[in-house]
Amino acid sequence: MVARSTVTCQTDQWQRDLAGAYRDIDALLDALRLSRTQIPDLDPEPSPFGILVTRSFAACMTPGDPTDPLLRQVLPLSAERILSPGFLSDPVGDIDATRVPGLLQKYHGRALMIVTGACAVHCRYCFRRHFPYADVGPTTERWNAALAHIAADDSLREIVLSGGDPLMMADGQIADLVERLNGIGHLRRLRIHTRLPVVLPSRVSDGLCEALTRGHLGTIVVVHANHPRELDASASTALARLRNAGIQLLNQSVLLRGVNDDPAVLAELSERLFDCGVIPYYIHQLDPVVGAGRFQVSDDRARMLLDNLRARISGYLVPRLVREIQGEGSKTWLG
Repeated sequence: MVARSTVTCQTDQWQRDLAGAYRDIDALLDALRLSRTQIPDLDPEPSPFGILVTRSFAACMTPGDPTDPLLRQVLPLSAERILSPGFLSDPVGDIDATRVPGLLQKYHGRALMIVTGACAVHCRYCFRRHFPYADVGPTTERWNAALAHIAADDSLREIVLSGGDPLMMADGQIADLVERLNGIGHLRRLRIHTRLPVVLPSRVSDGLCEALTRGHLGTIVVVHANHPRELDASASTALARLRNAGIQLLNQSVLLRGVNDDPAVLAELSERLFDCGVIPYYIHQLDPVVGAGRFQVSDDRARMLLDNLRARISGYLVPRLVREIQGEGSKTWLG
């Protein structure tokens, strides 16, 4: 009974933390001691992809700095309304890869379930910011169809949970889905892509860890951290809890102009990740989604940054520079 009450307390805490997130631009700016006049290209009405920033993530930002790299990731600017050539609403071909509603398959041996459209932070470069989540359908019907498809395809070895952010689901929902996936004999691994250990560390409760690790599937959590300052003490504690549960931790960053397009920042990020028990796995070139053009870094500069990074840190700390190209059988290495 003691353990159950502890888990309930932790779960309530993350939900309270999420309820207190900033959903108003002026409230966030006030907390950072900034004014609208310091950000002349601010988009005053970022609809329909509005602002959402947890207080724990905002606490990692530098007050008074309108160019803070963490703030830059979440602050809507008028540049998002500019239509750039080659930038699409579905930049990586999610719609064409849909097998049944909410289940995508692009690569051999693995498939991806979009289990929720909810996130704890709205990143302005999000490649699914225009995804038609409302068309995916109710949870029960969607999961039943996806699981039936997975069970019928014995070439599948790995299932990826994505969204949105899959850890936005309640522990009970996650436990139920993991249990059902464990019942499919040809599956070996479960991979979860999430930003919550970084932007909402209180989400990583004992109950969550238990839900993720029940059954025989090997569990991998791919964290999405882009800057070393995102990995504060709270994030480190959340990652340690996942690691202590026996979960393999990888990191996937996005290369973002004005955020982490600096070899010193990338080196510090890799070092900090490794200190937290996370392997720096991928650094992605930006998916060209409508509204995100201001973050783009050229391939030539990206390669130069990675060359410089290799000269600074050990080889096992250097992430792979990749791009996702619609229709290709794997991520495209840009080394």
